[in-house]
Amino acid sequence: MKNSNSNSNNHREADPKKESTLTSLDSRFNQTLRNVQGLLKGRSFPGKVLLTRRSDPLDNSSLQERSPNNERSFSDNDIGASEHMDKSVEEDVQSTSTPDDNATVNKLKSSFSNIENTSKEVQKSTMGARATDSARVMKFTKELSGSTVILETLRELAWSGVPPYMRPTIWRLLLGYAPPNSDRREGVLRRKRIEYLDCVSQYYDIPDTERSDDEINMLRQIAVDCPRTVPDVSFFQQVQVQKSLERILYTWAIRHPASGYVQGINDLLTPFLVVLLSEYLKGSVENWSILDLSPEQISDVEADCYWCLSKLLDGMHDHYTFAQPGIQRLVFKLKELVRRIDEPVSRHMEEQGLEFLQFAFRWFNCLLIREIPFNLVTRLWDTYLAEGDALPDFLVYIFASFLLTWSDKLQKLDFQEMVMFLQHLPTQNWTHQELEMVLSRAFMWHTMFNSCPSHLAS
Repeated sequence: MKNSNSNSNNHREADPKKESTLTSLDSRFNQTLRNVQGLLKGRSFPGKVLLTRRSDPLDNSSLQERSPNNERSFSDNDIGASEHMDKSVEEDVQSTSTPDDNATVNKLKSSFSNIENTSKEVQKSTMGARATDSARVMKFTKELSGSTVILETLRELAWSGVPPYMRPTIWRLLLGYAPPNSDRREGVLRRKRIEYLDCVSQYYDIPDTERSDDEINMLRQIAVDCPRTVPDVSFFQQVQVQKSLERILYTWAIRHPASGYVQGINDLLTPFLVVLLSEYLKGSVENWSILDLSPEQISDVEADCYWCLSKLLDGMHDHYTFAQPGIQRLVFKLKELVRRIDEPVSRHMEEQGLEFLQFAFRWFNCLLIREIPFNLVTRLWDTYLAEGDALPDFLVYIFASFLLTWSDKLQKLDFQEMVMFLQHLPTQNWTHQELEMVLSRAFMWHTMFNSCPSHLAS
């Protein structure tokens, strides 16, 4: 009996510790849940936090060496926004909880924990600084210096931005155009460039008498669209640049007869042209001249652009076939996701009779190139290309985050005002910081919803 009593006492003494541990875990999880629920209800994002796909810890030694003017951890205000949440958020969570919600919470608990841990990382105020900090550059350099590049590691690094001077090499690798094995890389690129020249000679450098009527009409449409490509960047108005665009687009269209040329593909070519030309032309794009390059250099860039565009579109081919069913499917998913995340703005748009196809079709068709300043496009495409085959589905989350940037504004507009607003979004003064916030929210919503597709069921 004595031993039994002793065991009973020990059991009772252990209970408070166990309860304390459980209480602490529940408290931390509930705090994260309140933060996320607050965001889903349209509240401001807590702190200037960049949620990235990287899992590696920051180098503390490098942080100590950096100037506080260029980088900071959370300020008092940031912490206040994150830790001292309004009581109304907690009340909202408690009042709107349902058994189904609780089941979903259990499924997503590990995802929320990852979000909570990631959100505590020290972040830079702009992506431009983050992409070029010494610790990240060293990781890219180490990965590229090996005999074989581990693409999954490279994707993890590239998702948060690529140093500009490394983009040509890294984009070729991410797209699968250049092989991961460094010994084979030069030979493969040389062979593919010769193959492109053969295609141009066979399909483009021929008289119109050898083309069908459809091919003549397609070439004329491309010739009309090329001067309209990124009209606010003078570099693209140079005659030789437009001829390069024309050759690439026509050759691609002839070799992909299922889709042919579709307006909007010309926009998708421009990030590749700028990035791959940056190996030869330095400084601002506005000051570039294509005439500074030799014919051989222009030919190599054209070939690389052609193959990179081909690799990109291989993963979303039904976006550009007849009736563009791939885009229509993603627009429907976008509508459902917005309804789940921000029901008030979704309901308002529906009441006003605004269809998502009326504005989002162009977003998917041109991948937001026409919606944001061109100097931010290459940063956005770092994330696009890092997503690989998963890009089409991830676009839905990026575009939902992009749209809901103006949630409060949209709810105050009628149909005509919304149409005008969405066609001329006020992004002309955006910096890397605004773009990073869009990507941060997209990453979090993807983490939450992608593993629970029933949330997006009609």
